[in-house]
Amino acid sequence: MAQDSVDLSCDYQFWLQKLSVWDQASTLETQQDTCLHLAQFQEFLRKMYEALKEMDSNTVIERFPTIGQLLAKACWNPFILAYDESQKILIWCLCCLINKEPQNSGQSKLNYWIQGLLSHILSALRFDKEVALFTQGLGYAPIDYYAGLLKNMVLSLASELRENHLNGFNTQRRMAPERVASLSRVCVPLITLPDVDPLVEALLVCHGHEPQEILQQEFFEAVNEAVLLKKISLPVSAVVCLWLRHLPSLEKTMLHLFEKLISSERNCLRRIECFIKDSLLPQAACHPAIFRVVDEMFRCALLETDGAPEVIATIQVFTQCFVEALEKENKQLRFALKTYFPYTSPSLATVLLQDPQDIPQGQWLQTLKHISELLRKAVEDQTHGSCRGPFESWFLFIHFGGWAEMAAEQLLMSAAEPPTALLWLLAFYYGPCDGRQQRTQTMVQVKAVLGHLLAMSRSTTLSAQDLQTAARQGTDTDPRAPAQQLIRHLLLNFLLWAPGGHMIARDAITLMAHTAEITHDIIGFLDQTLYRWDCLGIESPRSGKLARELLKELRTQV
Repeated sequence: MAQDSVDLSCDYQFWLQKLSVWDQASTLETQQDTCLHLAQFQEFLRKMYEALKEMDSNTVIERFPTIGQLLAKACWNPFILAYDESQKILIWCLCCLINKEPQNSGQSKLNYWIQGLLSHILSALRFDKEVALFTQGLGYAPIDYYAGLLKNMVLSLASELRENHLNGFNTQRRMAPERVASLSRVCVPLITLPDVDPLVEALLVCHGHEPQEILQQEFFEAVNEAVLLKKISLPVSAVVCLWLRHLPSLEKTMLHLFEKLISSERNCLRRIECFIKDSLLPQAACHPAIFRVVDEMFRCALLETDGAPEVIATIQVFTQCFVEALEKENKQLRFALKTYFPYTSPSLATVLLQDPQDIPQGQWLQTLKHISELLRKAVEDQTHGSCRGPFESWFLFIHFGGWAEMAAEQLLMSAAEPPTALLWLLAFYYGPCDGRQQRTQTMVQVKAVLGHLLAMSRSTTLSAQDLQTAARQGTDTDPRAPAQQLIRHLLLNFLLWAPGGHMIARDAITLMAHTAEITHDIIGFLDQTLYRWDCLGIESPRSGKLARELLKELRTQV
C-alpha cells in the first residue's frame, strides 16, 4: 500500500511536468507527444481517482497541493478531453475536490472554480459570444450545434479523402500527403468518438501514390486497439486495409486471439468459433496476403506446441470459418487457390476444399481414396533430401481434418477388407513424421484392431472388456503415439456408431480414460465430432445425444 502511494506521487510529478510542457498541445511536436501518451495518462487519472475518492477534499489539497493545476491543464487540453474515457474520469476527479459544506470563503471559491472547469468539460468546446448568439438565433443549443458541426466536418473530410482516392494521378485535385498525414495524427485521440468513424474509415481506405506510408503509425496502432477492444465498429473492408497497411496490427490481433483462447478455461469448439469470428480474421483472410500471415502464425503455434491437438482443432475451426466467409463473399474464387496454399498441389487443395455436403454420400469413399492418392504421391514421391513437402502436405490436410474423421467412419462401416488408401490416410494424419516403414506398421496394427471391431459389431453381446482387448492390438505403450491415438479414435467412433456401442460406452470410456491426458484426448474427440456433425448437418440424434452426455460427464471430471 505504501509502495502504491510512492508510485502515485512519482507519477503525479511526471504528469504535472508533462502537462506543463504540452501547454494545450500548441505545436506539432507536443501534439505528437500528447497522442503517444494519452492511454498512459488516462490510466494515471484512473489511479488518481481511486486515491482521491478515499480522501476528503481537505486531505486531497494537503497531500496534492497542486492538484488543481494538474487537473486544469488536463481539462484545457483538447486531445485529452477527446480521448476515450478521459473526460469522464476528469469529472470524477474534480467531483472529489468539491466541499459539500464549505466552511470558509476559500473553500467556496474552490467550489466555484471547480464548477467552472466542469462546465467547460461538459460543453467540450469554448464558444465565442457571437457564435453562441448565432446558434441561439437558429434555435440550436450550442452543444447541439457543435455536435452537428463536428459530424458535418467529418463527413466533408471523408468525402474529400474518397475523391482523393479516386482522382489517382490528377495532382491538382489530390489532397496533399502532408495534410493526410496530419489528419491521421489529429484522429488519434478522437478515434473512439462515434461521429469520427467515417473519417477513420476514409483514411484507412484512401491509398496515396507515395512510395512510403503517409499515415502515422500511432494512428494504425490506436485504430487496431480500438477494434480489438470493441470501442469502434468498422466495416471489414476498412479492417482489411488496416492490416494490409500495418502488419504489426495484424500480428497483434492474432496474438490477442491466442491470449483469449489460452486464458479461457478449456473451450468447446463452438466457443472457439465465436472468438475467431468475432476477431474478423476469417473474413479478412479472404485476402490472400492476410491469410498467409495468419496461416504462418498458426504454423508457428503448431511447431512450438509439437502438434498439440488443441492447436490442430483451432486451425480446423478457423479454416471452417474462412471457407464460409469465402463462399459468402463470392461463389467463385477471386484468387487462385495457389495464392492461399503456395507450397502444395493445387489439385489437392481443390479436392480438400470441397464441401462434403456437395458430394453424394455414395461417392465419399471414392473421394477419400482420391485424397489419399494425391497425398501419398506428394509425400512419398519427394526428391531425395526434400523435407518440406511432407510437412506442407500434412499442414494442408489438417486444415480440413473432417476428411480424416470421415475416413475413420468409412472404415468402421466397411464390411469388406479395409481399403489400404484409407488406412494410409489416417496413419499419415496421426503420424506425419513417421517414415514409410513405421507408417506401414501402424497400418498393420490398425487393420488388426478393425478386424476385432468388425467381429464385435456382428456379436449379439458386447462388453467393455472386449473393447479393451481389441485396443491392446497396438504395441505402443505411449498414449500419444500415432498408432495409439488412431486406435483410440476408432474405438470411440465404434462406440458412437455401432448398434451395441451405446450400451457399453460409459464403461468402455472409464477403462480407456485412465490418465488425464487420455481423458482430454477423448473430450477433444467428442467435441470435434459434434462440431463436425453440426457443420455437415448430419442427423444423428441417438449418437449425438450420447456424445453430448459423455462430453458433459467427462468435463465434470477434469
